[in-house]
This record gives sequence, C-alpha cells and structure tokens, in this order.
Amino acid sequence: MNLPPPPDRWDINRLTEERTEAVGGFGFTPRQARFLVEVLIHSGVFVERQYCQFAGLTHGQKTTDFLRRLVECGYARPIATGAPHRGRLFHVHHKPLYAAIGQPDNRHRKSMPMGRMIERLMLLDAVVADRTCTWLGTEFDKRSYFVRRLRDRQVKLEEYPGLTFGTGATARHRYFPDKLPIGIDGENHIFVYLVTSAVPMDFRLFLLRHAELLRSLYAWTIRVLMPAPFASAIRLFGHAARETLATPLPLSNAEVLPSVFRDRQRRRDAPGEAADPQLRSLWHTYSAPRFRALFRMWQQQGDTAIWNARSGRLRDMLQCGQGRVEFVKLTRQYCHLSSLVGVA
Repeated sequence: MNLPPPPDRWDINRLTEERTEAVGGFGFTPRQARFLVEVLIHSGVFVERQYCQFAGLTHGQKTTDFLRRLVECGYARPIATGAPHRGRLFHVHHKPLYAAIGQPDNRHRKSMPMGRMIERLMLLDAVVADRTCTWLGTEFDKRSYFVRRLRDRQVKLEEYPGLTFGTGATARHRYFPDKLPIGIDGENHIFVYLVTSAVPMDFRLFLLRHAELLRSLYAWTIRVLMPAPFASAIRLFGHAARETLATPLPLSNAEVLPSVFRDRQRRRDAPGEAADPQLRSLWHTYSAPRFRALFRMWQQQGDTAIWNARSGRLRDMLQCGQGRVEFVKLTRQYCHLSSLVGVA
C-alpha cells in the first residue's frame, strides 16, 4: 500500500482499516489481520493468550492454525520460553508485512534482547486490555493526530515531545521518542508509561517532555504500568508526578537556575576549570532529583525548559479532574519468559 495521506486528510480510524485490509491480503481473516496490525505497531512480539484475549477465543484449533500459518509462511519466528508447557513467544519480523502498513523500517521487526521483548509484551497487554481506546503507536501516527487535533490551538511542532540526537549538521530530532502507546478515548488522552526502574528519573523526564502537549489538551491521563518487582515504588513515582506536574517552579528558583545550569554544563565540558565561587554554594541546593531532571531538559531546550516549569496549568488540570495520574499494577506473570528478566 502507499504511505498514509498527509495530516490535513489524515484519520487514524480510516488508516487502521486500510492497514487491516493490507495485512489481510497476506491471507489472514479480518480478525487475525486486525490483531497483527496491533502487534506490528505496538510490540512486534506476542504470546498466544494475547491473541485469544483480543479475538475472544480460547486455545483451540483456530488459534493453532493461526500460529502455524505465521510460522510456516515465514511471517514470525517462535521463541521458546522454557519448558514446553509454558508456551512460546512469537516475533513478527516479515518485512513485507511492515511495508504493507507503511512501516518498512520499523524496529519492531528486528531482533531484540529478551528483556526488551518482555517490555513490549507488557505494552501490548495494556493496549489489548483497553479496547475502549483508539491507540496511537508510531511517531508518524502521533504527529499526524496531534497536528490535526490541535491545529486550532496553534501548537508549534517544537512543543511536542522530542529528543535531539547528535550535534551540528548531523543532529537528528525525533518526536515522541519514548515509543509508548497513546490512547484516545473521546476528549481524554491516555499516555502510557511502563516502569522499568525503581528510580523515577526517566519518569520525570517523560513528564517534562510531554508537559507542553498536556497543557494543550482538554483532558489527559498518565497511566503508569507497575510490574510486580516495582510495585513498592508507587509512592516514589507518585511524589515525582506531584513535583513535576502539580508543583510549579517558584520564581526565585527560575531566576537563578539558568546561571546554575550554565555553570554545571561548563564544568562538565571543561572539568579542570575552577568553579564559580558564587554558584558553588548553590550546587547542593539544586542537586535534588527534580532539578537533575530539569537540567537534562534544559540541555535540550535551553532556558525555555525552566520557564515552562513555572506554569500552573497542569496543577489546575489535576485539581479540577481534567488531568489524572493512575498507577496500574501488572498482575500477569512474565518472569517465566526469561532468566534474565530485569523488568518483569
């Protein structure tokens, strides 16, 4: 199929139908094709129970035939996850399938460590479990949707979540770099975050990256997926969310932080240089996790990151119910998939 139409004529539901039809051309039923589109977009891997849940089936001849077709036609490779009775994991790697949905270079089709596969299974579980949402998975889909959705609010593209890789002429900027699903449920937008560490620094950065986009929406939910080993860190992540979203940066901090951050960057670039004695006393004051995360955003956005942190808009949205942070404990077992699991 051709690439999806430009944003001014773009619609995620129509695009999903086109992708499903294209995948169905490989000999799959509409239900099988629709499931494979979700896999191709969100994970690249799946286990049989996820197809059963999506299709409303139990293990039987229909699921067996579907899995056999995937393997025998070379569309997916089975990966043993231990003893035979523990099942198999399937990695959908066939490039023409990805090309059929306009994603020939999607990284999901490439080999990946088992730990990463398990993370993607968790994300696919989150998508399959909530069928009330329309889910966005690719950078193109997210950009196209929000450009169309927020056109009347004149949100600038540089205000979308992004990261710049490299410097100078070789620098590359990627939007929505977290590769996490975003759900659309009417006016509400659900931003999924999967916890992979007991320390919420990456979570703070995720929130900072999305802050400007969240301010532009009518309603949003941050859905934090907590694998069992990290369930005890919910309070820590809740504190990080309160600091980042519901506690605007005081003006007194915002006025001094640019100088502190520039001095910190200067010392990183030239470790041998003497420290500024006027700023030395402030290093400890601004060494807390909130300021370390803000420093990393400042490295990407400059002083704009500091002044954006002063806004009370997200706090107000949380107070009136337009914004919400929810924690979902993952009850399914993933540890049997690998002895190297670090996130399950």
